[in-house]
Amino acid sequence: MEFIIRPAVVEDAAAITDIYNHYVIHSTATYAEELDTVEERRSWLQDHGRDLPVLIAEENGQIIGWASLSLFRSRRGWRFTVENSVYIHPGHHRRGIGRCLMLELIPLAQKAGYHSIIAGISADQEPSIALHEALGFRKVAHIVEGGYKMGRWLDVVYLQLML
Repeated sequence: MEFIIRPAVVEDAAAITDIYNHYVIHSTATYAEELDTVEERRSWLQDHGRDLPVLIAEENGQIIGWASLSLFRSRRGWRFTVENSVYIHPGHHRRGIGRCLMLELIPLAQKAGYHSIIAGISADQEPSIALHEALGFRKVAHIVEGGYKMGRWLDVVYLQLML
């Protein structure tokens, strides 16, 4: 492994934003259609803490990927379920970075006392689905044409990992 995994700090906000915004513009990996600002990401990072970690993959001082846990829903009854996100710099795919990030993130979710992790993934994002399934996530829902981006309707699959 040529990269390191570490907790994110507020100074990472610009790099996290750049990676995420690539997918806003070029992909259905997120259904966001407006670019995030660095200020929004800083605020997002400050809202995350020990129980909602954000991890960074870094190589030679460059951030090449990130993964996070976020609350799945805001209502109290959902407090033991989180949703994960994982985004890899487009020049660094197929190197196992997403897998390494997730292998660090899952034990942190367990340690924080969560019961399950949800992954909501556009059905056309087959590599992301395969990654999650390889880590033990199981498909629990398929929403037909639940999203719309890039001029087309998109299916969404939900996968769940019981901790």
